[in-house]
Amino acid sequence: MTKSLMSLAVTAFILSGCSLIPEYKTPEAPVAAQWPTGPAYSPAESAQVAAAEQGWRQFFHDPALQQLIQSSLENNRDLRVAALNIDAYRAQYRIQRADLFPAVSADASGSRQRVPADMSQTGRSGITSQYSATVGVSAYELDLFGRVRSLSEQALETYLSSEQARRSTQIALVASVANAWFTWQADQSLLKLTEETLKTYEESFKLTQRSAEVGVASALDLSQSRTAVEGARVKLAQYQRLVAQDLNALTLLVGAGLPVNLPAARPLDSDLLSEMPAGLPSDLLTRRPDIMEAEHLLKAANANIGAARAAFFPRISLTANAGTLSPDMDGLFKGGSGTWLFQPSISLPIFNAGALKASLDYSKIQKDINVARYEKTIQTAFQEVSDGLAARQTYNEQLQAQRDLVAANQDYYRLAERRYRIGVDSNLVFLDAQRNLFSAQQALIGDRLSQLVSEVNLYKALGGGWYEKTGDAQASR
Repeated sequence: MTKSLMSLAVTAFILSGCSLIPEYKTPEAPVAAQWPTGPAYSPAESAQVAAAEQGWRQFFHDPALQQLIQSSLENNRDLRVAALNIDAYRAQYRIQRADLFPAVSADASGSRQRVPADMSQTGRSGITSQYSATVGVSAYELDLFGRVRSLSEQALETYLSSEQARRSTQIALVASVANAWFTWQADQSLLKLTEETLKTYEESFKLTQRSAEVGVASALDLSQSRTAVEGARVKLAQYQRLVAQDLNALTLLVGAGLPVNLPAARPLDSDLLSEMPAGLPSDLLTRRPDIMEAEHLLKAANANIGAARAAFFPRISLTANAGTLSPDMDGLFKGGSGTWLFQPSISLPIFNAGALKASLDYSKIQKDINVARYEKTIQTAFQEVSDGLAARQTYNEQLQAQRDLVAANQDYYRLAERRYRIGVDSNLVFLDAQRNLFSAQQALIGDRLSQLVSEVNLYKALGGGWYEKTGDAQASR
């Protein structure tokens, strides 16, 4: 008996190295080896400086924004769910991995039963007793063909993908908080500009009204001036609404109310972001957590093929225990009461109407789907970075042109106002100058916001926003 058990154990150990998981090969990236070339790119943008190595505290210069990002990392519910998902998948992996080892349990039981006379073999009523204490293994599968190990590998890769999903969620959160903060600041600037413009329009309207009363200005001039005032009031209500909604969106992202000790925001036209050189396309594969998440899910699908293949082979299970058995409690641990059970079982699939073949086909199709998702993730990342690089230089040129346009409109406004006051030009020319200046100033704020959002999105596309400090990169893994 002992030799048989030893032989079985040795055979199981030798066969335990068997695995039917296909050899994994990382699919080739379906993108170009370098960023698109053109006038929107500069040689400095090919410097291999990882955005992920530039912590968000180094990238964002505004202390108020830094404080809000820190608060969001502590309180945001989406990030909290992503962290809890890691714990959940870790627990599932531990459950699946436990199947690789036999589950040993100790059991003790006792029973007393009265048997009536008409049911007794002796024709007399009596009481029977039985007590037992055993230690053993129940239905332990000998993983000869790697089915359990394949499932364990699948669970491990799914768990690892959840860690990357949390990183991706955090990067998206940092970028969302920054964009919401800049949007709120821009709308506040637009609101302030509108309030100042409305005061100017109202003063012009009062002046025109007095001129109309003495017969200098016509009814048309008065109507045109009033139109400008009402249009500014419409914009004022619009920006008041946007500012309130921006604050609500920012509060939701932060996950708590804005701190009462929040520092004053830096002006939008100040130095708010660090210069961020972009890396080469191949660097994205090691920096973007969504790409790594997709690859882990691909590996999980690959491992599932091994489990589906192993299902075609016999499944061997082992149940064994040893202990004592006695009709009396006192004699449970006395000599001669020992008992043991050795019960191997084998299950061999013979006919299942093609279910196993269909299961294997399904596993292979799932792998192909994950390959396509992995490649699409890379293509999306490549497009996002390319768009960000294209926007960088063009926004600089656009902002400078818009500043020049604002300056030109300010000169136009001053000249039109002077000529209107001395009676050289009509009120229509003066109102046109006011409207053009107001529109140019609004556009300048909007362009600056678009530039900031574009830079934040480029930082996110390059995998930034995960590490708080460069030195924490290794510690946070």
